[in-house]
Amino acid sequence: MTISRSADAKIVQRSIVGKGIAHDSAARHVAGEANYIDDMPELPGTLHAAFVLSPVAHGQLHGFDASEALAMDGVAGVWAAKDIPGHNEVGPILHGETLFAEDIVDHEGRVIAVVAARDFETAYRAAKKVKLDIETLEPVLDIEEAHRRKSYVLPSQEVIEGDVETALAGAPHVIAGKLRMGGQDHFYLETHIAYAIPGENGEMLVHSSTQHPTEVQHHVAGILGIHANAVECQVRRMGGGFGGKESQPTIIAGAAALVAAKTGKPCKMRLKRRDDMIATGKRHDYIANWKAGVDNRGRILGLDVEYLARAGNLPDLTGPVITRTLTHTDNSYFIPNARFIGHACKTNTVSNTAFRGFGGPQGIITIEAVIDTVARELKLDPNAVRAVNYYGDETGDMTPYGQQVEDNRLVEVTDAVLGSAEWERRRAEIDAHNAANPVIRRGLAMMPIKFGISFNLTSLNQAGALVHVYLDGSIFLNHGGTEMGQGLFVKVAQVVAEVFQVELDMVRISSTATGKVPNTSATAASTGSDLNGMAAFKAATAIKARMTRVAAEHFDVEEDVIIYREGRVHADNRSVSFGELAKMAWAKRIQLSEAGHYATPKIHWDGKTMKGRPFFYFSYGAAVAEVAVDTLTGETRCLRADILQDVGSPLNPAIDLGQIEGAFVQGMGWVTCEELWWDKSGRLRTVGPSTYKIPGSRDVPPEFNVRILDNMPNREETVFRSKAIGEPPLMLGISVWLAIRDAIASIHGGVPQLDSPATPEEVLRAVRVAQGG
Repeated sequence: MTISRSADAKIVQRSIVGKGIAHDSAARHVAGEANYIDDMPELPGTLHAAFVLSPVAHGQLHGFDASEALAMDGVAGVWAAKDIPGHNEVGPILHGETLFAEDIVDHEGRVIAVVAARDFETAYRAAKKVKLDIETLEPVLDIEEAHRRKSYVLPSQEVIEGDVETALAGAPHVIAGKLRMGGQDHFYLETHIAYAIPGENGEMLVHSSTQHPTEVQHHVAGILGIHANAVECQVRRMGGGFGGKESQPTIIAGAAALVAAKTGKPCKMRLKRRDDMIATGKRHDYIANWKAGVDNRGRILGLDVEYLARAGNLPDLTGPVITRTLTHTDNSYFIPNARFIGHACKTNTVSNTAFRGFGGPQGIITIEAVIDTVARELKLDPNAVRAVNYYGDETGDMTPYGQQVEDNRLVEVTDAVLGSAEWERRRAEIDAHNAANPVIRRGLAMMPIKFGISFNLTSLNQAGALVHVYLDGSIFLNHGGTEMGQGLFVKVAQVVAEVFQVELDMVRISSTATGKVPNTSATAASTGSDLNGMAAFKAATAIKARMTRVAAEHFDVEEDVIIYREGRVHADNRSVSFGELAKMAWAKRIQLSEAGHYATPKIHWDGKTMKGRPFFYFSYGAAVAEVAVDTLTGETRCLRADILQDVGSPLNPAIDLGQIEGAFVQGMGWVTCEELWWDKSGRLRTVGPSTYKIPGSRDVPPEFNVRILDNMPNREETVFRSKAIGEPPLMLGISVWLAIRDAIASIHGGVPQLDSPATPEEVLRAVRVAQGG
């Protein structure tokens, strides 16, 4: 039994919540027994589909000739925009984002048509035989060129606070810089896949690897020209998502459902890794141009940042991604005068989309580059410059977008991680090492995070859950969240088991299904546990209240005497099993089922003024990273990482530790080795593990110390006072990039000219600049 301190300082005993319980599918994952969509037994007559993709980045589509493909044995048909009975539409926010290209192809990998055949390889080969008539046009690939042309997919966004011009004009020091930061492919283990099964009266069941089943449901209905109630989307698990399966699965599911509707046969569509990488969106790459006015201590008096974000060919989720960048450019620092502008640059590359952190990483790496640059220009300790800029009594507690920082844990977290990481001793050792070793340089850096939790769009901050109690005391649980390996299902099951005080194995975890819980939000923005956990808590609590009345009547006591403990329901020294009480309630015709609903309180946002309270609360963390840099080859290695993360009162600390470790390594990959590269024709050339480098087991720091902040429950009323964990630790990987900057700075002092990702080529370039080359 774990004991945690609640927000009102009372000691609360928990029997299931707060325990480090294994992921519900962990054993099946390791044994290869966990079923994904491609493991499902195929129904007789199942067809397999493949996309016809544009080989050019920009062109006029005059048509195509599918005769050779249709003549192949086993090919069932080829369908394009003209064959859609409903709407050719898959846009997650705005209209005009089409499933199939109609007249213009605007990126390599643009979907033009879908081919279906009796097996996957036949469909894939047939798709390659479709002859495309495309008149090639000049592509725009560079985001600075798009900006010069004022070619945007959306209006620009701006967060303004105070008077930046006056602050810069009056500042003792004005320092400017430019940072390029690359994109990132999600590289989930399971590529995009959907299995559409037609039913009676035009009904369609879609198994989709998606973080947003409701969006798949609605878009499939729109494509087929039917009502949403005729479409059910089910998701048991995904082989990874990371944001890449928030809006993009509608493309794959929509095409599979179209084939199923046209043929009357089930249709499975899965993408090969290459097609997945060229046809689906990624993390946005950015350019940040900034100018900071600071005093002699490095305190920021005014900050002006202009972001150029690569939207790609369509808006997709670029708008809210930029919003989150602008609301995280402050990170942990009070900025009294700010102007943050974001431009959604239109290029002939695939439309970028959600990725873990959702624009937050781009804002946070920018302000950390500002802090580091200011410190080195003024020859100050970067950590000291951070400290004088933290939100606090001496600076201020209001963000540039108008939200007060009410639960500030920055000093506590950063002081603790600096102490546990033995900063002073290691700083001296590294400086001594660098003085004696001109080739292998070492670097050390610390960085904090303050990450806002909630969807930018207020209406998305809601969730539903369905709980049934059966007569044997077993419990059925369904909610709108999806499981992509992050442990959401076991956490929500723990919440329900905690309410009823039964063993966890009495709670049956079921597939997410739009037919059980409707109108769900995506499992994204780190809100999965907050939203769905609270919805399940409310549903279970409502049932428990009804059962408690039955128990009180049975024992002839007041309701407050009834105690649920270890699978039994007690009244003083008398008790019945939970299952026996369920039977009593049923006999009295008491409802043992409840649909719970939760809407996050307190939040509001005005997208026109870019002001409000967009986040329910902030999550805090800090990391110290040590690296070695080979100045002859540009190769780098993270030798040690120390992390302290705020998770409130954790629902499941074992799951949370795994999320912290994985997020840090993924963030480290973004800033060190994951590089997307297009050639001059707009063709993506990093299309698989041979050309696109994700972190491997040898890239994990040999010394990896991860801790959760103890006894710090969330001051906001979240489920059991927990905090979100999915996204915040990813930003801590930026500490590795800062440590590489520190190592390069040791060569001749000054400010390192290092962009992200810090690949060996980029590091070698920065080293040569530092050496005067």
